[in-house]
Amino acid sequence: MYVTREADYAVRCVLYLARKANGITPVNEIAKAMHIPKSFSAKILQRLVKAGIVISGRGISGGFSLAKKPGNISILDVVKAIQGDSAINICAIDKKMCRLSSTCSVHPVWVELRGIIEKRLQKENFAKLI
Repeated sequence: MYVTREADYAVRCVLYLARKANGITPVNEIAKAMHIPKSFSAKILQRLVKAGIVISGRGISGGFSLAKKPGNISILDVVKAIQGDSAINICAIDKKMCRLSSTCSVHPVWVELRGIIEKRLQKENFAKLI
């Protein structure tokens, strides 16, 4: 599984918010602390809001906080919210993407690896990480 820079930044944002369990945190604070460009982190956080992982507050004292307890958010949840399903090889997501999937001896390996990685990322929640 390839994790994009955007997904990595999203994991960092959620980790920061998990550490600041109470209150709303401004986007510029998150961006500065996690070394993410502010405009990029704002876009990422909005995608996390749409996914129900983060909530936003508007106005002069606006910012972001977690929508759930850190123990109820996995790394996989965050990665999928940003980049959707992913795998080492596209055929492990949709075998229709490769004409050889039904006869390929490597296809089951890609599928198994995807399963292993997803289970591991699902197991790691942000309560454990803080």
